[in-house]
Amino acid sequence: MKTIIKYSVIITALVFSQSCKKDFLDRPPIDQVTSGNFYKTDDEILAGTSPLYNIVWFDYNDKALLAFGEARGGNLNSNDRTAYIKFAPSATDGSTLLPGYKSFYKIVAQSNLTMQNIQSATGSTASEKIKNMGLAECHFMRAMAYYYLVSNWGAVPIIYDNVGQLSNDVPRNTIESVWQFIIMDLRFAADKLPATPYQQGRLTRYSAEGMLAKMYLTRSGLNQAEGSRTQSDLDSAKYYAADVINSGVYHLAADYNQLFTSANNNSSNNNAESLFALQWMPASVPWGINNSFQAYLAFDPKVTQTGDGWGAAQGGSADLVKYYIDHPEDSIRRKATLMFNGDYYPELDQKDGGINITTTSIANIKKYIIGSPADNGNKGGFMTAYINSYMLRLAEVYLIYAEAIMGNNSSTSDPEALKYFNAVRKRAGLDDKTSITFDDIFQEKRVETALEGGAWYEIMRLYYFNPDKAIAYTAAQDKGNYTITYDAGSNPRTWTVVNTPEYYPLTAQSVYLPLPESELISAPGLSAAPVPFDFSRLPQ
Repeated sequence: MKTIIKYSVIITALVFSQSCKKDFLDRPPIDQVTSGNFYKTDDEILAGTSPLYNIVWFDYNDKALLAFGEARGGNLNSNDRTAYIKFAPSATDGSTLLPGYKSFYKIVAQSNLTMQNIQSATGSTASEKIKNMGLAECHFMRAMAYYYLVSNWGAVPIIYDNVGQLSNDVPRNTIESVWQFIIMDLRFAADKLPATPYQQGRLTRYSAEGMLAKMYLTRSGLNQAEGSRTQSDLDSAKYYAADVINSGVYHLAADYNQLFTSANNNSSNNNAESLFALQWMPASVPWGINNSFQAYLAFDPKVTQTGDGWGAAQGGSADLVKYYIDHPEDSIRRKATLMFNGDYYPELDQKDGGINITTTSIANIKKYIIGSPADNGNKGGFMTAYINSYMLRLAEVYLIYAEAIMGNNSSTSDPEALKYFNAVRKRAGLDDKTSITFDDIFQEKRVETALEGGAWYEIMRLYYFNPDKAIAYTAAQDKGNYTITYDAGSNPRTWTVVNTPEYYPLTAQSVYLPLPESELISAPGLSAAPVPFDFSRLPQ
């Protein structure tokens, strides 16, 4: 493993200190780096691409991840994301909708800019290896931004030139074009990225191949007849997932709980299951390199002990709680995901002997809740939890592989599919299955990755090829309020749940988020019908 490089920057002069301890995520401000004075050496390219791993994703992680992915996906009960739970956000929402939308285009813009600067830097002495890796990182990140854009808004503008294109009123491009663009970017990345991380937390060939497996599996249903998917896309998903699995570079973590501890998931120690994670730093200067997730979700300030922890009214949905109540055998993932009344967490507030959960009004979120700086090697602080945000884990690739093998069949007993499907279940302490269906895999993925931001995107890919089933699935999700109380003395533990069911089914009109009103005002072309993208215009 190469030494990680730390850049200390004097902003006024853009002077680098090369003598200090090194970490690639401490970088110069992105608005001060231009092709004229940067991107000429390997180290400068590495510094210039590092913002793509956190700061450009901050607004998404801070404002939109749970609203877009988990509230709409049916996993979240929340007092301030109710519009998303009900599939009824307003185009004027400036606190969640607009920052989320702009965050993705910030990622696109920074990827485009960095790509251009690497290619145009004069007097460059950078190696071809690092140039190619930097370009690949840009293509990868741009593809990821478009994955979220197309999944949330459908037809959106494809931007590849920050200046030339935006001098005009850029039209929306068709969903089919956006998906083609995503696949092209990820294939470029897979071809140019190294097989092993150049530095801790950086992308690899297998990061891109894992995402290609996910993207092909999703696209396989686009514009298909109900219940069927494009076989060539399913085959591609299978191919790329298999290549990741057989690479030997990544492995399932032995303990599910350990995936969500700071010690096993931070920018200096990415675990062997993490294919792509946002790399957050244990500091908040400059603002945006910090992970604010815990600040909003920890149920009590005593958890963080840094003046935040405002999440008393944020928890798992009644529907997700019902799954765990109905499946007590899935206790390992449950306790790592949601805090039930009566639970005990010795890793939180360690100096006082841990935290006993006494709340009954909701099952508060545990995933990514890591406690105070004292609980985590004195790292972190106000709105700054030292833990990465997973974007793709090997467990998901296992499930993608199983589904791609099953393809358009109603079920499968294929040994390879079962091997990897059951590997995920075995870690969770669950029995093997001898035959699996689409619904089995769909549920397994939901529970395995609950509250990691991906639930909506699974519903969206189902909607592509079976909209009636996707609508029925959301219609059956209980999104009402509830109380949960530990049945004292029960062994194994049981809980009593009292709820007031509420149901908010998806419709054809609500499947996509509204475009932010302010964006429609500034770019009236967004209101026009989408057009196919002219791929011949892309720079070679």
